[in-house]
Amino acid sequence: MFSRLRSDIQCILDRDPAARTRWEVLTLYPGLHAIVLHRLAHWCWTHGLKWFGRFISHISRWLTGIEIHPGAIVGDRVFFDHAMGVVVGETAEIGDGCTIYQGVTLGGTSLYKGAKRHPTLGRNVVVSAGAKVLGGFEVGDGAKIGSNAVVIKPVPAGATAVGIPARIIPSKTGESADLAQPGAKFSAYGVTLEDDPVSQAMKGLINIASGQDHQIALLWQAIESLSAQPGKKDCVPCDAAKDESFEADRLTQLIGK
Repeated sequence: MFSRLRSDIQCILDRDPAARTRWEVLTLYPGLHAIVLHRLAHWCWTHGLKWFGRFISHISRWLTGIEIHPGAIVGDRVFFDHAMGVVVGETAEIGDGCTIYQGVTLGGTSLYKGAKRHPTLGRNVVVSAGAKVLGGFEVGDGAKIGSNAVVIKPVPAGATAVGIPARIIPSKTGESADLAQPGAKFSAYGVTLEDDPVSQAMKGLINIASGQDHQIALLWQAIESLSAQPGKKDCVPCDAAKDESFEADRLTQLIGK
């Protein structure tokens, strides 16, 4: 028990630069208190003392602002950072090394008792502030959920989910898609350097349209040059766009670089 507690304290020191000492973490971090109380509540729940399990989780919610159903499975080195308003449902599973920020909901969409209603998080998953992960699916190892994302489908290992509903930015090299710098091991709040997939698609369309506008202008200029030769008839329409007019830079700024 004490070795597990030491591991929980160390993971907080590793991931939170504001944490200064083990004593500070042990006495002043509600995320750690919620984990310790949940283990007691979960023990009661799995040994037939379901009311006592719910009572302990109720007291934990009142003391820490973090609501974890006693039936949920929480792994080792899980860090609830700030975590006010976090809700973890009965059939949720949180893998080792996960980090969950404030306002997160691991919720269910099914009303059938006994069914798997809540998500399963793999190892080292980061769920950012305000994210909602809804349903009995899996979020793969090393995945990241962006702030305020609403995830309603599985997330592959190493991928990043952003948006409402969440869109998936796949991993390119087997690493997480949102590494802040080469060799980084942890990225707070799941911050991603990759573009939103919709933004990538829009940029692609803008590039194609800009290229077509350029080619059309070149064609009209060539026709104008041919028409200017002796004995040739001017066949350039008066409304031909011989100058490029597609505002690619402005549109790119609107959707974000």
